Parts: sequence; structure tokens; C-alpha cells
Amino acid sequence: MRRPRARRLGLALSLGAALLGGLPLAATAQSAPPTAPYAEAQRLIATGELALARQRLEQWLQERPTDPQARLLLGVVLANQGDADGARQVYESLTQTYPELPEPYNNLAVLHAAQGRLPEARAALESALRFNPDYATAHRNLGDVYARLALGHWQRALALQPDSPGLGERSRALRDLLGADAPR
Repeated sequence: MRRPRARRLGLALSLGAALLGGLPLAATAQSAPPTAPYAEAQRLIATGELALARQRLEQWLQERPTDPQARLLLGVVLANQGDADGARQVYESLTQTYPELPEPYNNLAVLHAAQGRLPEARAALESALRFNPDYATAHRNLGDVYARLALGHWQRALALQPDSPGLGERSRALRDLLGADAPR
């Protein structure tokens, strides 16, 4: 199974387990019947059965196209299948339909980071935190994005002033902390 590069960078996609808690009551009652496939889809995603998860979610969404949790989970499946464009479209649509939900912004940020677009990732995470200041996953991801941005600036400063005291050590320490995917 091919995972988005940002996941290896430490950023995490939201599966949306608590997504409905952030919706207005009318939207919750409308879009979350007791037979909703969320738990099954999450189990299938966790076990790598992405094609089956996608099939179940797409079937569900044929009758309930506005269900935000099913749409979010479909985006997660698409991202994990390597369809970043499809996942991005799902998440962007969710941010337009339900701008108060932080999870789609977080997941957009993961896609942006995977493509090296760290300023866009930062902006998406800041949007997530504007709507939910206590969203731990977005805080963690924003910390990772800031660390990668800092590393890029430290490496640029080191290239401009190779004899700058302590900068090489600082840069190496942060690169080691970020792991193998950190730029050299």
C-alpha cells in the first residue's frame, strides 16, 4: 500500500472518528443514520483493504452525497491509494460545504506537505486550528511543518554563511529529529 509522503514526514491524516461532534445538530441527524459505514470503513482502512473501503463509502455516498464523515473517509482512502488529486478535491469541497470542520483542513495540509508546499500546509493547519483550537493532530502537524520550514531556513543560512557558529549542529540535530525524509 502506497502512503502519502507526508505521513512518513510525521504528519497524520484525520480519520474523522469524532467528526460528527463538530456538526450542527441538523446536519448530524441528517447525515449519520445508525447504519452508517464509518466504523467499517475505518476498520478496512486500518487493515489496508482500501478498495473495499472505497466501494462501501461510494455506495453510501450515492444516496447521501453530503455526508461529511463519509466524504472525509473517502478522502483518506483516496490519499492512501495514491490519488492525491482526488483526495484534495474531496477535502476542498468539504472545507467549502462545512468550513467549520477542522479535519478536512488538516488532511489538505498533509497533501500539501507531501508535495513540498509547506506554506500552503501551514495555512491549512492554521485554518483547522481557527475552527478548533484544541485539535491536537493539527497542532502536531503544524509543529512538524514549522520544523521543516525552520530546517529549510537554517540550511539556507548555512549555505550563505558556512562558518556560522552552531548552525551546522542545529541543522543536523533537526534533520535527525525529522528523520530520513528531511532534506540534506
